[in-house]
Amino acid sequence: MKTDTKISAKKSWAQALARPAAEFPLTQLSVKSGKIPAGLRGTLYRNGPARLQRGGMNAGHWFDGDGAILAVHFTDAGAAAVYRYVQTAGYQAEEKSDKFLYSNYGMTAPVPLWLRWAKSVKNAANTSVLALPDRLLALWEGGLPHSLDLQTLETRGTDDLGSLESGSSYSAHCKRDPITGNIFNFGITHGASTKLNLYKSDATGKIVQQATVALDGIPMIHDFVFAGKYLIFFVPPVRLKFLPVLAGISSFGDSFEWKPELGTQILVVDSETLSLVSRGETDSWFQWHFANGFVKEDGSVAVDFVRFADFQTNQRLKEVVAGETRTDAEGTLWRVHLNPLTGKVTATEELLDQPCEFPVVPASEIGQASRYIYLAMYRPDVDIVPERYGAIARLDTQSRNLTIADLGENRYPTEPIYVPDVSSEKGWIVTVVYDGNSDSSEVWIFDSDGLSREPVCQLELPGVIPLSFHGTWKSAV
Repeated sequence: MKTDTKISAKKSWAQALARPAAEFPLTQLSVKSGKIPAGLRGTLYRNGPARLQRGGMNAGHWFDGDGAILAVHFTDAGAAAVYRYVQTAGYQAEEKSDKFLYSNYGMTAPVPLWLRWAKSVKNAANTSVLALPDRLLALWEGGLPHSLDLQTLETRGTDDLGSLESGSSYSAHCKRDPITGNIFNFGITHGASTKLNLYKSDATGKIVQQATVALDGIPMIHDFVFAGKYLIFFVPPVRLKFLPVLAGISSFGDSFEWKPELGTQILVVDSETLSLVSRGETDSWFQWHFANGFVKEDGSVAVDFVRFADFQTNQRLKEVVAGETRTDAEGTLWRVHLNPLTGKVTATEELLDQPCEFPVVPASEIGQASRYIYLAMYRPDVDIVPERYGAIARLDTQSRNLTIADLGENRYPTEPIYVPDVSSEKGWIVTVVYDGNSDSSEVWIFDSDGLSREPVCQLELPGVIPLSFHGTWKSAV
């Protein structure tokens, strides 16, 4: 694997982020190749930063871009798509003034230093989505979700899920129990003491139970895992220096310190009562995303996630805004075995030794043993430092067989979403692809059992969809 950090020219993926994305109304999509499977009925939703420039300035970090939602509706009449920015208060104010006004993850407010402390942080609503029976939530971990219309994507405003207070945070990585329909999530409260706020909602999204767990310092927690009886959090040794942020002289992203001497803390929470079961500690690592977790026959828990050696991944993601990545910081897929009653790690194993990210399992298997993990990874034999993910893959965790869909040069897929067929036991993998060869975006559909084969269908989108973060599928039945 090459790791030469000298870059002679920007890679094709940079074109997708080089200008603000343009919205488009509900548009019937043309089939470029193949045909839409008869059992693919429902809607794909995706969220990601779509505007990273204002007034001639770049955002400070990829995480700072204004969120825009893509919805692709699959019906008997074919596929139709709509793409709209989430109309947050911050987006509307900056759109009106055509300049950055707020602090964010990688930015401090562009106002005099003595006024920055009083300037609010912009809710970018750009990370993920949660499809509820009557609305879509655009999620961002630093604030309240925004509610949108499921069909038109019209923004209705912030959503308190029945009991969240103004100023609360609701993470972008909620987990839905496929058996009960309950939805779990968390948020963090900063202050004299830092608290991990735990939320359980019913299938409508209404919060029905809450609890808190004390945290040490101000850590970076982006995701967690639902493992049936347990909610499990890995707290990496990243701590925020809050004074520079409070004083307005440094952004959140630039104020996190890597402190490996702290080790990774493991919090195990009972998913029924939301009470803390155990708190353990293990080796230092960092993670953004989990694939899944489940209780094994012997009562221990297995957790699958993408593990990074340190927090250099934050710098690499910051560089994405400029269209040139120079930092070599990649993660690989690991499985940790732990005793949930003590929080002690009993074994670790690397499931896949190739750089990868955005691991997912079928929604119906979340919290249970799942044989297949789908993920994004690099094309073979590319210099990964300046590139972005150019392939998706399926890992068989039993045989360790890896099936790769190499999309070809200058093509960049998003996180693969597993979609169940409504009329059979089949499954499909749906991803949105940016094609740097033609500066266009498409929807590609693969047979979940045949990623090494050509996609069964390719659909042309009306405009470019910038590289996005996370999505979900809502079935029609």
